[in-house]
Amino acid sequence: MTRTRAARCALAVASAVVLSACSSDDGGSSAAETATAPAAPTTSAAPAPTGPFGAGCAAVPPEGIAAMADDPVVVAAGTTPLLSTLVIAVQTANLVDAFNTTPDITVLAPANTAFEAVPADALNALLVDTARLTALLTHHVIPGRLTPGELAGTHTTLSGDEVTVEGEGGSFTVSADQTVVGAAPASVVCGNVQTANATVYIVDQVLAPAT
Repeated sequence: MTRTRAARCALAVASAVVLSACSSDDGGSSAAETATAPAAPTTSAAPAPTGPFGAGCAAVPPEGIAAMADDPVVVAAGTTPLLSTLVIAVQTANLVDAFNTTPDITVLAPANTAFEAVPADALNALLVDTARLTALLTHHVIPGRLTPGELAGTHTTLSGDEVTVEGEGGSFTVSADQTVVGAAPASVVCGNVQTANATVYIVDQVLAPAT
């Protein structure tokens, strides 16, 4: 092989190596550019209901729940057999006007079964003690209309103490140590019920104010 021909061969080999390296670099760059971005993290939080929710709502005809939106909270509660004991308690404590005229409140309203869970002697003693009954009932009222998405958390009540609600979506509870009986958590059985001045969450335990 002549020296000139050998030089040409060497040049061809070198060019092939350079082209191969460039092709490899381009391929790596393309792969990096076309790699998919990491998927956004997903959340397991349940969606907040946009209307009334809970198995207890079945005890109130849909037209009854709709009609409650036109009346102040105690008047609306008086149309619901589920809350008749609560209405009597509010009347006994002379809080009807206060509850009906306070704008934009959230009421954690004990159902009749909640009062039935309280021993009769303790309940009767409470009903004749206006100061204690007032403290207990105002403990169930939170300033502001809380949506289901805002219900979980610690809230200051009209009695000046706090209540902590846990949960999400359509499942909310108040721990047993915050109830009068103290044997089981209070659960929201029918929630996000609208009245003229309040958003109501019906619970199956009577809540205990701070002592």
